[in-house]
Amino acid sequence: MESRIERLCVEKGLKMTGQRRTIARVLSEATDHPDVEELYRRATTLDARISIATVYRTVRLLEEKGILERRDFGGGRARYEPTEHGRHDHLIDIDTGRVVEFTDDAHVAALEAIARELGFELVSHRLELFGRRRRAAGERRPGAEARRAAPRAATRGTPR
Repeated sequence: MESRIERLCVEKGLKMTGQRRTIARVLSEATDHPDVEELYRRATTLDARISIATVYRTVRLLEEKGILERRDFGGGRARYEPTEHGRHDHLIDIDTGRVVEFTDDAHVAALEAIARELGFELVSHRLELFGRRRRAAGERRPGAEARRAAPRAATRGTPR
C-alpha cells in the first residue's frame, strides 16, 4: 500500500526507488518529528542496505519539493514532519525534547485579531512553545539523579 508521502512524491514527479519508498513509509508512520539519524535507524530495520547518506539526500530532496518541513525545536538537530500535516502547533519539553502537537481555536482567533488590528489578514502562523512539564512534589526531573550522583571536581584543598 502506498504511503501518504509516497503519493506526494509521485504527484511531484519524483522517481521512487525502493529505498525512497522505505524512507517515505517511515516518515508517513512517524508521529514524533524524527531527525535524520532517527529516520535512518527506523529505515534500516526495514532495509539494512539504506545508508545514512541516502537518508540525508532523500530528506533534502523531500524538503526541496515541499513534501517535508524542517523544524528546529532546539537541541542542535533538525527534525522533520510532513508539510500536509494539518493545522497544528507545537509544545516542546525542554528536558526531554518531546514534541506535543496541539490545536487551539482560541489562540488562532487571538492571532487573527492581532493581525486584523495591525491591518493584515492572517494567512498562516507557526507557534512553538517551549516548556517544562510540571512535577508533583518530590518528583525529580529526568537526569536529575545522574547529575546529583556525578562526582564534582575539587575546588579547594587539592594536594599539590
